[in-house]
Amino acid sequence: MLTEAVDIWVEPENRTSSSFVAASPSMQSIERVVSDIAPTDIPVLLHGESGTGKEILALEIHRRSARASRPLVKISCAALAPESLNGGLRMAGAEVSLVQAGTVFLDEVGEIDPACQLRLLHSLAESNGHSPRLISATSRNLEEEMRAGRLREELYFRLNGVCLRLPPLRHRREDIPVLAVHFLTRYASQFRRPMPHLSAQAVHRLTDYAWPGNVRELENAMKKLAAMGDERTALADLQGAAAALPAGGREAISLKEASRAASRQAEKQLILKVLTRTRWNRKRAAQELQISYKALLYKLKQIGVEETVTA
Repeated sequence: MLTEAVDIWVEPENRTSSSFVAASPSMQSIERVVSDIAPTDIPVLLHGESGTGKEILALEIHRRSARASRPLVKISCAALAPESLNGGLRMAGAEVSLVQAGTVFLDEVGEIDPACQLRLLHSLAESNGHSPRLISATSRNLEEEMRAGRLREELYFRLNGVCLRLPPLRHRREDIPVLAVHFLTRYASQFRRPMPHLSAQAVHRLTDYAWPGNVRELENAMKKLAAMGDERTALADLQGAAAALPAGGREAISLKEASRAASRQAEKQLILKVLTRTRWNRKRAAQELQISYKALLYKLKQIGVEETVTA
């Protein structure tokens, strides 16, 4: 059914803040690339494990574009039937023509039916000059899919203008406390409940947990905590995550500890900002930072900054 494959999202008029939250060097790097490409029409391919926040990032790119006042149409490629897609990027029975959309988000594009792939290519060709912005997401290795003959080469290169690779949450643990507070704030307001307090031990357990479900699993945990109000009960489903939570009393994270963490994060952000501006020319970055090239290499190794964005 077409209705199962298509969702329509419109930017709320009262929306004032971003849903894209990042504290880790890898996600800060992605955020800077998003700032550069969002105003353009270049197609974007988002790659990452399930639950890493590909849809959130697609919404953020749309939100920062000149198309934000027009709808974003999400198409679940696994549920898309060939007969649904007509010429000129139109879908039979859709509430909004895809030509009228600001952005079309092709979710799990690696699962698109071969017949749909050909229809989509023809539609893109027929809509040349009048097409919406294309953002695609996948948890599969599309290069392998292409070599295996399951993905048409011309479609892959049509969609892969800029590729952003989202690391799993276990590889960017600096994001976990920030995301936890972000989700708690959102759902406490939505449920009209007091903002829950996270103890220092709870934060430690959250950052130690592997999060196999990535950001989606963390969001669900914080949603439960906002509804229940008790961290020990709400986090009990996380394997080992609540084992060390105190039965009573809640120790706040010290201001000194938070200041040290903020200082380290500020240094990471400054290095990353200069590296992005110099297009990862480390010698030029060292000059701008007024440190030696060797000192910059040491700091990069120390803070674990990696270039995770490819174009």
